[in-house]
Amino acid sequence: MKTPVLLFLTLALAGRAFSAEAPAIELKNKSAFTVENNSRNPFWPIGWKPVAKLSDPSSGDHAGPDIAASAFLVSSITLGSANRFAIVNGKIMQEGQQFGLQIGSQTYQITVKAIQDGRVVFGRRDQEIVAPLRRK
Repeated sequence: MKTPVLLFLTLALAGRAFSAEAPAIELKNKSAFTVENNSRNPFWPIGWKPVAKLSDPSSGDHAGPDIAASAFLVSSITLGSANRFAIVNGKIMQEGQQFGLQIGSQTYQITVKAIQDGRVVFGRRDQEIVAPLRRK
């Protein structure tokens, strides 16, 4: 009985002595953030300024030859009452979905226009590509 009471008193005195010696903490510089007409995205690094990219007609989706249907491997098609899905080049695609197709060093923007029984219709600019269902 004496041991817990002695221990409590010792800890109480030690805590009081420790808190009396510690100096109070004062902030020297307070940080502040003001929004200036939403001119800077808060997720951008400090000091970074966005640079407008000029489109280069020799790169990207605006140039290049027509894409062959052999660039797409349609391995599965699921036709549901509301949704239609296809596995294209190992990835699940849905009608209306856009994705980037990389051929060599070029990346082309492709849209899944329609998923039909036995084939998938893709679109790129004015080109329409029909890829049949292929079994491995």
